[in-house]
Amino acid sequence: MPQREVDVEVVGPWSLETSRAFWEGFTPAALPAGATDALRAVFCVEGDWRRAAVEVTQHDGTATVVASGSGDLDTAVTQACRFLSLDVDARAWPDVARRDPVIADAQARLPGLRPCGFHSPYEAAAWAVLSQRIRIVQAARLRDDLVARHGDDGAFPAPQVLRGLDLDLPGRKAEYLHAVAEAALDGLLDGAHLRSLTPDDAVAAVREVKGLGPFAAELVVIRGANAPDAVPGHERRLDAELTERYGPGHTLAEVSPAWRPFRTWAAVHLRALREARTHEIGGRSAPDRGAVDIDAPRG
Repeated sequence: MPQREVDVEVVGPWSLETSRAFWEGFTPAALPAGATDALRAVFCVEGDWRRAAVEVTQHDGTATVVASGSGDLDTAVTQACRFLSLDVDARAWPDVARRDPVIADAQARLPGLRPCGFHSPYEAAAWAVLSQRIRIVQAARLRDDLVARHGDDGAFPAPQVLRGLDLDLPGRKAEYLHAVAEAALDGLLDGAHLRSLTPDDAVAAVREVKGLGPFAAELVVIRGANAPDAVPGHERRLDAELTERYGPGHTLAEVSPAWRPFRTWAAVHLRALREARTHEIGGRSAPDRGAVDIDAPRG
């Protein structure tokens, strides 16, 4: 099987161990917990939509990415760096801590965390549809069933496959999934393209896809394209954490300017800490650590 190995210099703080632990609790696309030092993932490569597997290891400030499979492996490496936030120059991330003591505490508690997102905006959009009007755990079962029945050895079904499936799903989920697949094939959900736009313009572009309303479009941009500096406007649990950390009356619009150019990162850190604390207090598993809250997609 073809294989490609690339050493990537990661600029700024990074811990593979911390990032992997974060992703292991990310219900929409959780990694299996493992005892190895490597992070492994399988996904469809954007563009040719063939399967690729990647294994990522850390050697000080260098990430070694080994990609294998039938897809474009150079693109697979680039895609992995994007969904692991390894493509972001984070030398200024500690400056956010110096401006905001709340984020300083979050960075200290989660040393080297880089937000891990969906493998692609396409997968994020599919998740937004699957999670419409049902519980996260139910949506996760639907996703797992799609992967088991129609995926490629652990990878989510390619859009050309998803488009042709006759799915028995609640509501209009099947119709919206077909629209997502069409949009992916047309390049409307391309990760590099969405990252090249401002977050607001990217959200507006995603909203053109049938079934993806404002909440879903935000998810696709922030956690699908893994945009580092977007303000999540539809996270109820983040709002609750702001009240907890900053005090009543403080809003995201008020505190987030100090987080630039890492507003997404700061929000993810606060959410991760809230989920961890909820788990410790309630004795339960965090339901979707790191995910953006979304309601029913509109459109």
